[in-house]
Amino acid sequence: MTRFLLTHADVVLADEVRKDVAVLIEDDRIAALDPETSGEARIIDLSGRLLIPGMIDLHCDALEKEVEPRPGVHFPLDFACAQADKRNAAAGITTVFHALSFANHELGVRNNAFAAEIARAVHDWQPHALVDNRVHARYEVTDETAPPVLQALIENGEAHLISFMDHSPGQGQFRDVEAWRGYLARTYKTEEGALDEILARKVEAARGAMARMESLARQARAHGVAIASHDDDSPDKVAAVQALGAVISEFPINLETARAARESGLATLFGAPNILRGKSQSGNMRALDAVLAGVADCLCGDYSPTALLPSVMRLQELAGITLPQAVALVTRNPARAAGLDDRGEIAVGMRADLVAVKHLGGLPQAERVWSGGKSALSAHFDHR
Repeated sequence: MTRFLLTHADVVLADEVRKDVAVLIEDDRIAALDPETSGEARIIDLSGRLLIPGMIDLHCDALEKEVEPRPGVHFPLDFACAQADKRNAAAGITTVFHALSFANHELGVRNNAFAAEIARAVHDWQPHALVDNRVHARYEVTDETAPPVLQALIENGEAHLISFMDHSPGQGQFRDVEAWRGYLARTYKTEEGALDEILARKVEAARGAMARMESLARQARAHGVAIASHDDDSPDKVAAVQALGAVISEFPINLETARAARESGLATLFGAPNILRGKSQSGNMRALDAVLAGVADCLCGDYSPTALLPSVMRLQELAGITLPQAVALVTRNPARAAGLDDRGEIAVGMRADLVAVKHLGGLPQAERVWSGGKSALSAHFDHR
């Protein structure tokens, strides 16, 4: 049995920050808080550090950039998975759902066959990984060719969360058709004629979208795969996705929709980069406004996993909430939303997913990270 004792940390518990607490780890679990005896446990002194649960990122598409750092430039998939794994460990993220888009009408890594290959690569890399790497399959509902690919991933246990998204211009994230055109032109260097063709295909394929969603949702529920909706823009949209079994509303674009999602029992999710930057990249609701209004349940890395920790640490000042409330946005709340009841909290019996945070001036950094009781990161800042 592996046993070690983390001492003298300020520990963020579910409802309080308790100073100078000892946390006993046995194998992959938290065995005790302030144990009367620690036996032969190895002592690790965390004086001056804050100890929080390992963060859980339900939506991060940074792996796509590890695979394709520039349009048409691809790295080997095991290499890309290894780099993403290390980046998440360094960010203090111990459970990550790599968001992979299945959108055959788009280009690059969002091609269905390529996205499925990446999903399988995540699964294959996991035995070597520092943290718990999972797959969030993002289904573009106007793509009529993706369902068989997604069904195979769900059946094989290679997709752990599925979200339904519709990036058709005129609704959702891209209410403005020109904003949609600009996004594709910038991201994929798409020419004007090709944009017209993609738009026409989306309009045609949208006719069978609901039937495809219902079929995938049934399979997801049967295999215990959580369902999310993406860019909800109205209470009616929330009601529709709830009927499919959705439990998460990702990036609701306005306050009315976010409130409707929470009232319907869906967990709401917003981007941490939005907190750090102070605005949405697409001009929708600020994540901070959702926190201030009490309608934000979870934060995610979105396109930058390193934004999670500094965003959380700023929320006490920006939103007037407690540190446990802020930390819950990236730990306990996303764990519960995804159906992971073994993590997200520093409590006896939970997985030993832990992050020792050191503040360097005003910048919080993950200094030590444990994933399932195993060391995933040991950094030495200031050479002291």
